[in-house]
Amino acid sequence: MAAKTNKTAWIVAGLLLSILMSSMDNTILATSMGTIVGELGGMDQFVWVMSAYMIAEMAGMPIFGKLSDMYGRKRFFVFGIVTFMIGSALCGTADSIMELSIYRAIQGIGGGALIPISFTIMFDAVSPENRGKLMGLFGAVFGLSSIFGPLLGAYITDYISWQWVFYVNIPLGLLALLLIFVNYKEARPREKLRIDWLGAVTLVGAVVCLMFALEFGGKLYAWSSPVILGLFTGFVLLAAAFVIAERRASEPIISFGMFRDRLFASSNLVAILSGAAYITASVYIPIFMQGVLGGTATNSGLVLLPMMLGTVVSATSSGFLMNRFSYRSILVTTLSLLVIGIGLLTTIQPETPRLVITLYMILVGLGIGSSFSILTNAAIHSLPATRRGSANATLNFLRSLGMTLGITIFGILQSHGMTNNLSDSFAANGIAAPDGLDVKDPYMLMTPETRMLIPDNALSLVTSGLADSIASIFAWGIIPAVLALAAAWRMSGAKHDPKAELEAHTAAH
Repeated sequence: MAAKTNKTAWIVAGLLLSILMSSMDNTILATSMGTIVGELGGMDQFVWVMSAYMIAEMAGMPIFGKLSDMYGRKRFFVFGIVTFMIGSALCGTADSIMELSIYRAIQGIGGGALIPISFTIMFDAVSPENRGKLMGLFGAVFGLSSIFGPLLGAYITDYISWQWVFYVNIPLGLLALLLIFVNYKEARPREKLRIDWLGAVTLVGAVVCLMFALEFGGKLYAWSSPVILGLFTGFVLLAAAFVIAERRASEPIISFGMFRDRLFASSNLVAILSGAAYITASVYIPIFMQGVLGGTATNSGLVLLPMMLGTVVSATSSGFLMNRFSYRSILVTTLSLLVIGIGLLTTIQPETPRLVITLYMILVGLGIGSSFSILTNAAIHSLPATRRGSANATLNFLRSLGMTLGITIFGILQSHGMTNNLSDSFAANGIAAPDGLDVKDPYMLMTPETRMLIPDNALSLVTSGLADSIASIFAWGIIPAVLALAAAWRMSGAKHDPKAELEAHTAAH
């Protein structure tokens, strides 16, 4: 028994490492991009570096999740982590932005396998009575990655070199691979089934079109340009083809039958909506701290630490509580805190004390943390073990999609709001915008050097306009937060029952 317990502990350690690496890889790069572009050039192409990873990861999640159900978890976990490490090693050798983007896509393919399969292996390897405790830890690590990543990326870039933002994955990946390869044994044979190739191709195509449209629209191309309209059209057509293919496939990549289960459908709806609400705080609070209050990049990142603490506390405690309370009651309680926290953020102004913003961030962290631990367990609660991989992958896919849509939609609204605010303010005060400076771009306020170029009277108007536009974004962010809360109310009253699940777990092993 002790040997089995030790093996499980090593498996969990390996899974935590893999989740941390793959989910943090985009955020750790964010604070390093300025240095990378300065060294490699290609300012007009740097958006590909971030997009390539996200597109490959999101497209791969449902596919690898389904394949792990059909042919086993371990082989696709090994494939994912090896591919991720190869991509990381190649990224550190890149001589151009385009090379780096290609290598990042390779990383993303690996990440698309690691995240859903890691969660699924945890469910397979850990006994039901311990699952709640560990699910809280897994959820905390998943949530921490979006906050801890930028700080780690800034430190590595400043004190070592940007290449080590990627190289650091290799020793961590080797350790995770060793722990899983040695300790995780799959006992359940799987029947060889036919792969849904048409579903895989149409899904990848639809995701690629949507992500390129969202990433490039309003940046490289106007939203009304033929390129962006063509991408959206391609997404609609391929998504329709995917739905038709899945309805006809004997083993679909995403089984729409799973959505007939009320708990699974509600969990996925909460994931996509809460992800969209959560990303507003993660993105716009640092911009507020740096652009409005004039802090440094490090300080603007550190302001997220209270939210990180709230996320850890909420995710961990919810993992313990789901043995005693229903998924619905836990989520309704915590998502209410998310709604309150984002609602309070709508009141922030340049005069708002940092301590007050910190308290608001703690509320947001407490509100979102439980979703990282509860939703994964709730999504598979009523499903057989043979669908766990696909269910986990679908949940993570939709959560990532919610965050991506949130960044894009709220970014458009913020930019539009700031433009209107500044146009009115400059006209009302008879002040002309400084020559050669686009003061409507919030990134002009991000460094002391560029702030000094803006006259004091104009700077005051710009910071106020930025603050108002960010506050209005939080007002918009209340909408998905409230909808997520409503979706949580729609969940059944089911709760994690270790005794009931122990029989199924024992039979599977």
